[in-house]
Amino acid sequence: MRPQSPTPPETGLTTGLAAHLPHWEEVYRDLHAHPELAFAEHRTAATVASELAGATGWEVTEGIGGTGVVAVLRNGAGPVVWLRADMDALPVREETGLAYASGTAGLMHACGHDVHVAALLGVCRQLAARPDAWRGTAVAVFQPAEEVGAGARAMLDDGVLDRFPRPDVVLGQHVGPLPAGVVITRPGAVMAAADSVRVTLHGAGAHASAPHVAVDPVVMAASVVLRLQTLSARLAPLSPSPLLTVGAIHSGTVPNVIPHTAELLCSLRTFDEQTREQVLTDLRRIVRAEAEAQGATRAPDIGTYDSFPLTVNDADATERVLAALGAGGTLGRVLPVPLSASEDFGRFGAAAGCPSVMFHFGGADPADFGAEAVAALERGTLPPGTVMNHSPRYAPSDRHAVAAGVRHFLAAAGSWLTDDATTAEPAPPPA
Repeated sequence: MRPQSPTPPETGLTTGLAAHLPHWEEVYRDLHAHPELAFAEHRTAATVASELAGATGWEVTEGIGGTGVVAVLRNGAGPVVWLRADMDALPVREETGLAYASGTAGLMHACGHDVHVAALLGVCRQLAARPDAWRGTAVAVFQPAEEVGAGARAMLDDGVLDRFPRPDVVLGQHVGPLPAGVVITRPGAVMAAADSVRVTLHGAGAHASAPHVAVDPVVMAASVVLRLQTLSARLAPLSPSPLLTVGAIHSGTVPNVIPHTAELLCSLRTFDEQTREQVLTDLRRIVRAEAEAQGATRAPDIGTYDSFPLTVNDADATERVLAALGAGGTLGRVLPVPLSASEDFGRFGAAAGCPSVMFHFGGADPADFGAEAVAALERGTLPPGTVMNHSPRYAPSDRHAVAAGVRHFLAAAGSWLTDDATTAEPAPPPA
């Protein structure tokens, strides 16, 4: 049967939410039209602060870790729950055709962080409006620079754990190309560690008509790319296996000049530290050996940057979140293996020494999923042709994604902040 997303009854933390959802959808559309890169989220942060100013009781602090915003709402004795949303966009040229598409050339909210911000603002409004439905302290963390893996670290370095109530649990969510109403997560490792690797190969340039007097870094780079493809195959069998992708090659400017250098930009994703170190060691060995074999004028430069830690969900806290979201039905699903995408969200819980949970939720219109697509989801795979995050065509449904994000986050937070976790209604499962 085609998934549907009926409007659930309002109760507890969700009371009055439906009347406010059109506003949060408009906030999402506005954020989507005005994307900002890592550590440049000035307009986004100002929007967050402005919206929070209208929610009674929130203490708002801007400029944490650069452009981050932290808001605190105290409501009596109880646990301290951190709710995190990332804010930055990507250097992607949008191709969605949306009426509210990016107005900034070459930038796009291609990962859904605009949904995260709008949804957390909706959660903040509900918590302020329903103090009778919960107890404790809520801390909303609007984080910059997730896409480059530096925002969480910047906020921690700026003293976020010392300046604000320390968390008993940290919760995060991420929208994806699933039908609204579906949530996936798992205890333990839930998202890969990642390292970007920059390799610069040094040759000797010459005229294209005289390659015999050159050391061609383009040929060197081509050989390196092919040899790197063997790395995963030569490791001991692992599940899941590490992933190494060469995403960019930069060399030369015109066809009749052999350049001096070639640069490779690689993405490595691993699921344990031992494998990460092994792959990086093997990568360096292969690159250096190929450079020497081709007579490079000097040893290659190899360095990592934009690194992300392994995202690990606390087992007990994950079970608690899944229970609140309706696990056991079609709403909550446990991943068989970690996602190969990466996040810096886990740095907060690790630094605080408390449990943390990251879950992914659907932001697509359930009506777009026919019988074949539903069957693919039941098999644990995405339907063919699914437009993924980071695509220039990725576009969560404004109506479905924001509503799902607010309801799911309220449900997860409510499992700590309410005496009865069912007070915060999760979004309904697909029918």
